[in-house]
Amino acid sequence: MGTMLVAREVPPVGGDTLFANMYLAYETLSAGMRRLLDGLTAVNSSAKADTTKTREDRMRDGARNDARAEYVAEHPVVRTHPETGRKALYVNGGHTVRFKGMSEEESAPLLRFLFAHQTRPEFTCRFRWETGSLALWDNRCVQHNPINDYHGFRR
Repeated sequence: MGTMLVAREVPPVGGDTLFANMYLAYETLSAGMRRLLDGLTAVNSSAKADTTKTREDRMRDGARNDARAEYVAEHPVVRTHPETGRKALYVNGGHTVRFKGMSEEESAPLLRFLFAHQTRPEFTCRFRWETGSLALWDNRCVQHNPINDYHGFRR
């Protein structure tokens, strides 16, 4: 539902986090696009090539013996927030691989459009961490992307 992070250690430069408002990403689409997306289900995979290697590292370095190599889940492309009643786009470049009932090749053009659309500058903000900073966000309507630009330092 939500995530809260506090900065205990930050690099001297870099390590910011980008946040994107999925309410606005959905609401600014054309009426025709919203009608199309309202009926679609996304297929998400933990094995998508664009995800970070962190999960693969954990699997290699001591995952449970019964851990799967890939986890797949289906979610509506558009979710209605249970408290606000607002609709939000619910796909992401790190895990969404296709639409249910379609191949990856058929899904690719629309997914490319959505991934670019949802990260437009007018939907995003950049959070610059300092020691002691606290960030809290609602995963049902916000996406986050930690910027990996602090090589050689801890974050």
